[in-house]
Amino acid sequence: MVDSTRAHQRVEQREVQGRRVTITGVLERPVEVLVTPAVSDRADVVIHFHGAAWLPMQAAEDSGKPLVIASVNLGAGSRRYSIPFEDPAAFVRLRERIASEVPRVERVYLTGFSAGYGAIREILRQRPDEIDGVLLLDGLHAGYVPDGKPLADGGVIDAKAMEPFLRYAERAVRGEKRFVVTHSEIFPGTFVSTTETADYLMESLQLRRTPLLEWGPLGMQQLSKVEGGRLTILGFAGNTAPDHIDHLHAYRHFLELLIGP
Repeated sequence: MVDSTRAHQRVEQREVQGRRVTITGVLERPVEVLVTPAVSDRADVVIHFHGAAWLPMQAAEDSGKPLVIASVNLGAGSRRYSIPFEDPAAFVRLRERIASEVPRVERVYLTGFSAGYGAIREILRQRPDEIDGVLLLDGLHAGYVPDGKPLADGGVIDAKAMEPFLRYAERAVRGEKRFVVTHSEIFPGTFVSTTETADYLMESLQLRRTPLLEWGPLGMQQLSKVEGGRLTILGFAGNTAPDHIDHLHAYRHFLELLIGP
């Protein structure tokens, strides 16, 4: 589907300043890394999963912060991201290679768009203590039980798939971690939508959604907000492909919510 109601503004690609590095031999595809110009003796590490590498890199440079940002792209579908990170050593190797580009790492953040959540789920299942914050851009999904049977037909959300995110959200509510989730109104039908997973977290944590109607970044229309401690869930209008891509192009705005202005 397409949509012409909203502006769907797009970020223009440009050359980024800083030091570029390509990491090979850890995952099946090379990992692109940018050390921003603000880095000297320390930095925060941001590892982004899925989507054009230049978008998070431009956002990292624009932040003006000392960041080392890595972009992991493994293909289409969440399994392309989850399977490699089922091996606990995969994240350790990746983090160590990225960390070697700066004298001292202070914080580690994970961000993911769409299918990239598959990697983040496995990392949070294994090493949640090592992650300071998570940003999921219209990309928190799960399966139905029975498989493919939506809630309206009597199915339920796979609680096991949601458990790592729920446990991390609980820690965010307590103020221990930072967790930012955005979602559209897209309903895939055969697997759990980002609206349904947002509802799952909200209901499990006994939080209330605040209805809104205001402009978001790049012409997005925000419809709701849920806050509890350091957990933020933002709902946006739209059920089309352009509405989905909006979340990735607004990366700079959402990254600021994750790491601060």
